[in-house]
Amino acid sequence: MNARGVVFVHSSPTAVCPHVEWAISGVLGERVSLHWTPQAAVPGQMRAECTWTAPAGSGGALAGALRAWPMLRFEVTEEPSPGVDGERFCHVPTLGLWNGRTSANGDIVLSEDRLRALMASSTPGQLPSRLEDLLGSAWDEALEPFRLAGDGAPVTWLHRVG
Repeated sequence: MNARGVVFVHSSPTAVCPHVEWAISGVLGERVSLHWTPQAAVPGQMRAECTWTAPAGSGGALAGALRAWPMLRFEVTEEPSPGVDGERFCHVPTLGLWNGRTSANGDIVLSEDRLRALMASSTPGQLPSRLEDLLGSAWDEALEPFRLAGDGAPVTWLHRVG
């Protein structure tokens, strides 16, 4: 079963860009050449994005491969597919990697078990900040200026069938 998603490399040092392409190529099993543009939010950094089609679970493999370069800011999304939840992975150098399940419209979904565990282990005063952590709010806040700087940037389409 194939899934679809998007890789957003929000900021990468120029010297790391070929390594990013190599990492994505390794996961998708085909040579990837991204269209890199300057990242206006951080002079001297580059940005690129690509859509992908590959077996379900490839979003996690892509995020794991990109995590090898801790200076990258990136997001990887995988849309829900039959029998498989969608996911979003976000990486910010100062925060590390965050992962959340997503619904069909892209909302972060928290399971009943996770919510019950959160309620059982949190004081009423802790609950709001712990919910923000589960929702990835700090990652969204840190990545938003980089997302906005990428509006209108070119997208590379990648497909792997089989």
